[in-house]
Amino acid sequence: MLTGSTEEISTYKGQHRALRAGRIGTVGLLLSVLAATAPLMVVAGVMPTTYAVMGITGQPLLFVILAVVMALFSVGYAEMSRHVHNAGAFYAYIARGLGGFTGAGASYVALAAYNAMQVGIYGIFGFEASLLLDTYLGVQVAWWVPALVAVALTGVLGALKIDLNARVLGVLLIIEVLLIVVVDLAFAADPGPSGLSLAAFDPATLSGAGLGTALCFTVAAFVGFEQAPVYAEETSRPQTVVARVMFLAVGCVAVFFALTSWLMSVATGPGKVVSASQEHGPQLLFVLSDARLGGTFTDALHLFFVTGIFASMLAFHNVVARYAFAMGREGLLPARIGRASASTGAPAFGSLLQTVVAFLVVVGFAITDDTPVGDPTTPVLRLFTWLGNLGALGVIVLMALASVAVIAFFVRRGAGAAQGPRLLCSGLAALGLTVIFCYAVADFEVLIGTGDGSALRWILPGVLLVAGAVGVAAALALRARSPESYARIGLGNEAFRLENAAAKSSDQAR
Repeated sequence: MLTGSTEEISTYKGQHRALRAGRIGTVGLLLSVLAATAPLMVVAGVMPTTYAVMGITGQPLLFVILAVVMALFSVGYAEMSRHVHNAGAFYAYIARGLGGFTGAGASYVALAAYNAMQVGIYGIFGFEASLLLDTYLGVQVAWWVPALVAVALTGVLGALKIDLNARVLGVLLIIEVLLIVVVDLAFAADPGPSGLSLAAFDPATLSGAGLGTALCFTVAAFVGFEQAPVYAEETSRPQTVVARVMFLAVGCVAVFFALTSWLMSVATGPGKVVSASQEHGPQLLFVLSDARLGGTFTDALHLFFVTGIFASMLAFHNVVARYAFAMGREGLLPARIGRASASTGAPAFGSLLQTVVAFLVVVGFAITDDTPVGDPTTPVLRLFTWLGNLGALGVIVLMALASVAVIAFFVRRGAGAAQGPRLLCSGLAALGLTVIFCYAVADFEVLIGTGDGSALRWILPGVLLVAGAVGVAAALALRARSPESYARIGLGNEAFRLENAAAKSSDQAR
């Protein structure tokens, strides 16, 4: 007869295949999710780049438009989170709605996309950290030195308890937000020659050939809020906490970024924000801050810009580790990766896998870097830009597929009139995301900064296609080898709870 504690029973036959529940609540989850959006990185990097490259002054309105699309997506996605609790989130939802093969393909796309985003961030982190060391300590090091230190530190933190990670992310995020609020207030108090003009919210400012690509640039600012369901197994009330956090995150990101991008245009003057962005690039925020708040505050802004990048790296690392854990648990990756640490309840082997991938990619870019110390070409224009946009493209694909999967899931369950509005929202979200995806693919050479005719415009999106094909092949092999394991794709810990219950019943009968 089986005896022991509830926790022992939950791991019986499952061998720690469940993440530790009750580790993170609404506040901790919200902070972890928002940290992935890297507010300072968006404000200092994405906003000036969008103004400079696209020449569209209506960027604040773009954030409002995208907020509507993301809110539509969140309606169905949040409802799905009440029914499916799996660290695989995107791919689990897609598997439950569209079947095991599609889910398996999506799992590898998710692994490739989030790995690309996470590893790409090491490029900009290494570059900015090396600049800080040179500016304030007079120490010159190549970008890859601090990047590799960050790989090691992220790997260690990623293998620890998620509540500890949430505290680290929370502290760094709160400091970032407070600094940006101070900057916003300074811009509002000392506007440019046009005063507090609302011209940036005029729909006429969105006309032009660059609109689609500008949407692709700004959609990256929202990436992160969709990660909330990844932590569903580690919350005490996933049916309510996950949905609440997603809507809070979308609202916070939309209001915060729309307001800040508007005030940035106010500080320069709406008619000059494009030329100022082209002149100063990512330094625009710091130039405007220095003129209003002084050098000491701007120095602090530089420092927490780097720590904010680190927080984003850690947040994405946690997500990749949990995707890998979920895939290992369901037979799509080696089973060892699908086992949680007995001491911390964290996906330690998934964390290790992501750390190894990051190490190899950073080392690969470092070996091929033939530019002098302090040159941003390899770390920023290649590693960060190429992989970051590849990851964002993959997330757009996953969101569109997940929206379709939500509809299929509830229709198959006999969804009544009560689910009608949610399914309509999911359909509209799928349509909007598909349009954004088409723009992104068509203008991908602009997004990654290569010239016309570059093979990379097809090679990088092709990585996602290959990843999806590998996932389908893995599902085919799994079905041939173990049909019962194939049937568990998307079920997550639910399948092992059923197995454990059956095993307990069998032992009791004996």
